[in-house]
Amino acid sequence: MIPAQTVREIIDAARIEEVVEEFVSLRKRGINRIGLCPFHNEKTPSFNVNPTRNIFKCFGCGKGGDAITFLMEHENFTYPEALRWLARKYNIEIQEVEQSPEQRAEQQLADSLYIVNDFALEHFQTQLFDTDEGKSVALAYFKQRGIREDTIRSFGLGYAPNLPDLLLQRAKVVGHSPELLRKVGLSSQDGNRDFFRGRVMFPIHNLSGKVAAFAGRTMSSDKKVPKYINSPETEIYVKNKTLYGAFQSKKAIRQKDECILVEGYTDVISLHQAGIENVVASSGTSLTEGQLQLIKRNTNNLKILYDGDPAGVKAALRGLDLALEQDLNVKIVLLPEGEDPDSFVQQIGSEAFGEYISKEAKDFILFKTQLLLEETQGDPIRKAGLIKDIMGSIALIPDPIKRGLYLKECSSLMDVSEQVLYEETNKLINVALRKKADREARQPGAATDMPGRADDRPDIPEQEMVKPVRENVAKGSSEIREWDIIRLLIQFGGQELTDENMTVAELILSDIEESLTAFDNPLYGQIAAECHALLTEGKTLAPAYFLEHESKAIRTLAIDILAESDRWQYSPNWEDMKDLPLQSQPKPEMNFSADSHKALNMFKLQKLNKILEINKERIKMADHSGDLEELVRLQKVHIKLQEVVREISRRTGTIVLR
Repeated sequence: MIPAQTVREIIDAARIEEVVEEFVSLRKRGINRIGLCPFHNEKTPSFNVNPTRNIFKCFGCGKGGDAITFLMEHENFTYPEALRWLARKYNIEIQEVEQSPEQRAEQQLADSLYIVNDFALEHFQTQLFDTDEGKSVALAYFKQRGIREDTIRSFGLGYAPNLPDLLLQRAKVVGHSPELLRKVGLSSQDGNRDFFRGRVMFPIHNLSGKVAAFAGRTMSSDKKVPKYINSPETEIYVKNKTLYGAFQSKKAIRQKDECILVEGYTDVISLHQAGIENVVASSGTSLTEGQLQLIKRNTNNLKILYDGDPAGVKAALRGLDLALEQDLNVKIVLLPEGEDPDSFVQQIGSEAFGEYISKEAKDFILFKTQLLLEETQGDPIRKAGLIKDIMGSIALIPDPIKRGLYLKECSSLMDVSEQVLYEETNKLINVALRKKADREARQPGAATDMPGRADDRPDIPEQEMVKPVRENVAKGSSEIREWDIIRLLIQFGGQELTDENMTVAELILSDIEESLTAFDNPLYGQIAAECHALLTEGKTLAPAYFLEHESKAIRTLAIDILAESDRWQYSPNWEDMKDLPLQSQPKPEMNFSADSHKALNMFKLQKLNKILEINKERIKMADHSGDLEELVRLQKVHIKLQEVVREISRRTGTIVLR
């Protein structure tokens, strides 16, 4: 474990522009640097690096963060791996907290298993390329399948001859432990025979490129012999957290912002060879949460290719609700009957294949709805079951806007009232939330052993998150007023208001203290309450506090707000070269005093208007019930509220329509 003091030293030393320039060509624009985004394809630079704030932000794809975030996104590093990379770059010595004997033993075992697998990889490749049997049997098989030699070497393919203990004997000669070979699955359980015999070999790499396991395809025509066998699960290989081709494909997946999922090893290899490199395989298993999280690290867009067998597709669809829970955008492509990705791409070529899967891709929810509707024609009972099935899938989608769009489409497809679908979906969501709350109450989350941020610890439910940039919030909504308050707290909270002898945060929070629980957006409410608590403790707010916050949601919001504010700058050339300073107001970055007062007034105006609407409804109810005393009281309250609204409207220059 890296000590917290060293983590702090690394973070303080890292300069975002120096880190990014290791991977991206940047040029100066004002105080910032710009370049082509490494996370999506673009011709016009929208990738901004801000050396002053030590953050990056792409205004095209939305990715942003600090140097650590950049390395985690671009290089697929874990948090500790990114820290170690930065430590090497800035010559910072890491003296990690001493591991326990058990931890050291685990690390040594993992290292030993990787070494044994590297030996096996070299052995299988030697047997393929340097022996007569390998050339005539295995190499000929690969070439017959249309796989070129450069592709074979790129994926590390090999051959295990049909001999009882060739690998074991070679390992013994060079001094590898028979016990380690057995443990990693290269020998039989009794340790007397090679596990892989008479098979072409496919090494399975982890995300950093190390060989974690092997798969072997038989060369025998005997139907009783399993077509494929895999290494058993070990300390370095967990099948449900591994995707074949993920190491070779991760860069292309990020660049294209899409992952293509196929079933088999040769499907991945053939598509790679055809230039379609953003592809991985589930290796014949149903998708798991761990595999989906691997995909989500690189993209939110998943395209799954199936052959044309309807029964197989229906069975596969049952396991895809997990992808919706991960907020992945899932599309389905049915290939022509009798074709798989390997045969189809070799038949029609890469360009036609790419056009086909783009044209034939169908949204998962709508595809599933249409597919199941065909089975329920004229059967209302089965149709009711279908509706519950589809609503169960939609309820898993975290994004409420996306959910709403699906409900609208499905209402039309299934000829069912949209309101009915909303009610059914909300019931399912509430049940799921109660179950989750019960589980969390029984099982408190474990603390992380890495100092600094905890990227995987949720604080605000993702379905309640909104895009933080002002242009993405509806004009006139309460959220834009709340967003303005939070923007000021993050950007200027610690700035002194000299005329009022207090900071921006003190001005805002003292004025809205009674409204801290009235924020409509829960993320904004959390930030306001946290800022209030910090001030109560006598602490000063600064942008760095939010940029390094343990909550990923708050870090993302801070990055977007600060990057957006720095996007539009008053050019110093007007003042320095043309002697034309701003006449009527301070520069934007110094205008926080007027900005704060205006934001406060607009926030209060929005909340008062909301209270007025609620009071109107109460007046109607009192009038309807004949409660004259309550009616008079509410009307007096209404008049007083209107007076306050008019006064604030006068100060802000806002026209009130009633």
